[in-house]
Amino acid sequence: MLGNIVSKINGIVWNPGLVALLLIAGLYFSFRTRFVQVRKFSAMLKSLFSKKEGNQGISSFEAFCIALSGRVGTGNIVGVATAIAFGGPGSVFWMWVVAFFGASTAFVESTLAQIYKFPHHTGYRGGPFSFIEHGLGKRWIGLLFAGVTILSCGFFLTTVQANGVSSAIKNAFPVTPLVSGIVMAAILGLVIIGGVKRIAKTASIITPLMAVGYIVMSLVVIAFHIREVPEILASIFTNAFGIHPVCGGIIGSTIAMGVKRGIFSNEAGQGTGAIVSAATDVPHPAQQGLAQAFSVYVDTLLVCTATALMILSSGTYNILSSTGEMLYAGAPELGNNYVGYTQSAVDSVFTGFGSQFVSIAMVFFAFSTIMAYYFYSETSIIYLFRGHSGKGEKIAIRAFQALMLVAVVFGSVKEADVVWQLGDIGVGLMAWFTVISILILCPKAINALKEFEKAAPQK
Repeated sequence: MLGNIVSKINGIVWNPGLVALLLIAGLYFSFRTRFVQVRKFSAMLKSLFSKKEGNQGISSFEAFCIALSGRVGTGNIVGVATAIAFGGPGSVFWMWVVAFFGASTAFVESTLAQIYKFPHHTGYRGGPFSFIEHGLGKRWIGLLFAGVTILSCGFFLTTVQANGVSSAIKNAFPVTPLVSGIVMAAILGLVIIGGVKRIAKTASIITPLMAVGYIVMSLVVIAFHIREVPEILASIFTNAFGIHPVCGGIIGSTIAMGVKRGIFSNEAGQGTGAIVSAATDVPHPAQQGLAQAFSVYVDTLLVCTATALMILSSGTYNILSSTGEMLYAGAPELGNNYVGYTQSAVDSVFTGFGSQFVSIAMVFFAFSTIMAYYFYSETSIIYLFRGHSGKGEKIAIRAFQALMLVAVVFGSVKEADVVWQLGDIGVGLMAWFTVISILILCPKAINALKEFEKAAPQK
């Protein structure tokens, strides 16, 4: 009964209108910024290492790592595998499309977050709720978005990450989901109690190491299947438009899964990147927008693509219809064990090591992502108590910390399909609020970009 209710809500939130809105918004922002994601690529790299202006916020690189840790999670391993399972190889193409145009969306939302950030005793804070209130003059919508963020990031999306970890560990080691959930919750508690500074420092260490390590392993696996890569790349493009006897009948799922999993992974337009962008102390708002646009590229064009090419070149995947009927059986013994697709791909080269490697990667990916989710939720709580910070804010944050740790354990033992749908609902709700708001406020970000280019033109 719970599964049916969640599925219906998910269908309402993720209707074709949201898919179209995300694609159209990314295309619109690309033209309005004159494709800032291409012509300012070198400036993106430079913006990552911008020095702080003072002591009130975090650095651009720390914000990049927190945002990237939020983007690089189970969506890059399980999410990509799920997209392939229900959308075929063509879903990867639509993930690329979402990343390319989503980079401009990330630029706009993050620049606006810098423009409308507010001071707090822990540093700068802000996000969509701030520019909704002060840019659109709709405080009640800002409050609603903050509540949705707490629910989505603190609980729904946290359970997704925890579930991915427990499933991967169960496949590789003799550890029950309950035990892995309790251990993960205990370690997470030690980090989040230390506040934003500890989260930023932890993310700046873990995130680069885990991303580089995972990509290197992926390149090794792909190299062993290099002969299949040209055919795989061709199938990604042909299947994306239904030009394939197997995937032709699921073209709708191909596009929807590519867009949905792309947004779930890179978070462009979801508003979370804007929340961490507001915490930075940088010379110019557009500078942080460029840094966050680059993080979208790293997440999807590097990490997600690495996972997709591993799975597709190894042939360790199945394609399922919306009713669960198996259309292609590359790994029938795996069924709908989506994380198993990636694990088996690594096993195809390193026999017996795939499950362990992917499990360890999932632990680091998911742990860092949950840290980011905590930051987004804590900032939302601070916004709700803005002007009334003090004992009430502290009590609310402590209570939330306890409930979030419970969500980690709950997600570890809950059925995967229900958990993923709850995560999709959270992402979809936040995207509706954020994209509509930044479409209206886009001129502010465009003016900031023009000012930035005029003051310090970049090659």
